[in-house]
Amino acid sequence: MSVDPEAGTGPNAPFHQQGSNGAAVLILHGFTAGPAGLLPWARSLAAAGYTVDLPLLPGHGTSWQDLAGIKYTEILAAAQQRYAALAATHRKVFVAGLSMGGALALNLAATHQVAGLALVNPGLSIASPLAPFTGVLRHLLPSVPGIANDMAKPGGDEHAYARTPVAGVHQLRKLFAETITLLPRITAPVLVFRSDTDHVVPESSMRILRRGLSENVHLEVNRLTRSYHVATLDYEAESIFARTISFFQEVQQQRP
Repeated sequence: MSVDPEAGTGPNAPFHQQGSNGAAVLILHGFTAGPAGLLPWARSLAAAGYTVDLPLLPGHGTSWQDLAGIKYTEILAAAQQRYAALAATHRKVFVAGLSMGGALALNLAATHQVAGLALVNPGLSIASPLAPFTGVLRHLLPSVPGIANDMAKPGGDEHAYARTPVAGVHQLRKLFAETITLLPRITAPVLVFRSDTDHVVPESSMRILRRGLSENVHLEVNRLTRSYHVATLDYEAESIFARTISFFQEVQQQRP
């Protein structure tokens, strides 16, 4: 295994492993979280022969105060840079993401030649009725309780922030808004895993995704009946990993 020399240590250290099958997968984590919640997914893809890159995005892995000072364009630029690095050395690059990472993946697919997408509970909307007022609230209320570890299975820990910066939510809304406008541009096939019970991302995100994608785009949605938001650490994680691998393999065979 080759590891990014800037990865550091700890549960949210980035993960990178060179593969053998000629294709790569960029995996993008959720808002206030980090690589820890997606590491088993990354390892399963690496074991299947893919080059896998799971970076720590700007403003994450440190403190919620750091995230409060980050613009969504900085997070998006970091994802674009990691994609470009993989695309420079691999003929096909897939993108996978959880929650905010799903929005980033969709954004990338609309603006780059992504081979295919695998998304777990992708975020495109926010349930809180206060969300539209974050532009004002961020000056009055620096943070709110965190959204970490929404899992049905006991014992998991995605190592996300205990507090959520309101300024960060304001930027997240901007990312969602931009991504929604770009959805019609996506041509890559899309695989989605959607939890029936998700206390973080509302079902409206799926409705927005279905409406926004062109009818010519292949969309496969697998409902998760036993897992909550962080499904990559939950009861159905192994089925997510297995279907992601088979889906990517199918795309590789259909799109030489």
